[in-house]
Amino acid sequence: MKVVAAVDKFRGSATAAEVASAIGHACWEAGHDCVEVPMADGGEGLLDVLGGANRTTRVTGPLGTPIDAAWRLSGRTAVIEMALASGLELAGGADGNDPMNATTAGTGELIDAALTAGAKRIVVGLGGSATTDGGLGALQALRSPTRLKGVELVAACDVTTVFTDAARVFGPQKGATNAQIRMLTARLEQLAERYRSEFEIDVTDVEGSGAAGGIGGLIAALGGTLMPGFELVADELDLWDHVEGADLVITGEGRLDAQSFDGKVVGGVAEIAGECGVDVAAVVGVADSDVRDRIRHVAIADQFGLDRAMREPQWCIERAVPLLW
Repeated sequence: MKVVAAVDKFRGSATAAEVASAIGHACWEAGHDCVEVPMADGGEGLLDVLGGANRTTRVTGPLGTPIDAAWRLSGRTAVIEMALASGLELAGGADGNDPMNATTAGTGELIDAALTAGAKRIVVGLGGSATTDGGLGALQALRSPTRLKGVELVAACDVTTVFTDAARVFGPQKGATNAQIRMLTARLEQLAERYRSEFEIDVTDVEGSGAAGGIGGLIAALGGTLMPGFELVADELDLWDHVEGADLVITGEGRLDAQSFDGKVVGGVAEIAGECGVDVAAVVGVADSDVRDRIRHVAIADQFGLDRAMREPQWCIERAVPLLW
């Protein structure tokens, strides 16, 4: 049997590559062939699944402290993961974040570094950010937006939130109070006017422009393309070609919930498998009760207990996969 392991990370316990490897080992023990395709939806983990970092640049962290941010340059294509330069985890999570002053400057500095290195295509994964500055910090970090002339700028995102809704939708998870959300929204509205004046584009009409606190709007204003993260990764990794002719596709992520089927890896993989007429199943950490019937799956927390599932996810996955044959 030919199996394709197209999986997301198990957040906090295993990378997408580690999950795919565990599925591959289970397949090998059962005498099946397995193609391992670690996936991401455009946020955290994008860099790893697109080849991993091979460069590091010191940039301005989300709260202004210098940090060393990893990124990738392969040929003339650069891959930047925003979370590694302007991420919420770098700011100490919601409790440690300063939502009013968190900046995307580091992400802009990475884009600038990629341009200096000769990149002609720049992929920026949006997600996991600490920021709601509408991309202003990134804009100010670019020595000149004209450097992007002739460069393909692509943002991978998994939301459709528009620019001026960014604070309302994402502010609470970044530690913003209700009063701060109102102030951030007013600031985004003013910035939208600036982008309209400087770049002749109304970012408030662009789906996804509110991604990562509004940096999606800046990328649109700079002439870039906003693309669903899963679709971008699937195209880059030739997922369709791998799925066609397979006997079974195994997908998965740490938590199976309603969002899993809305632009995320599990839903995207299941849709591709369905269009190719290939059976699909999932191995997950835990599964919410309201989605248990949406895809055939095994939850390792149910099989081995939550504590062991968190401590030894690969061991659990290897033993859970045969339940999907």
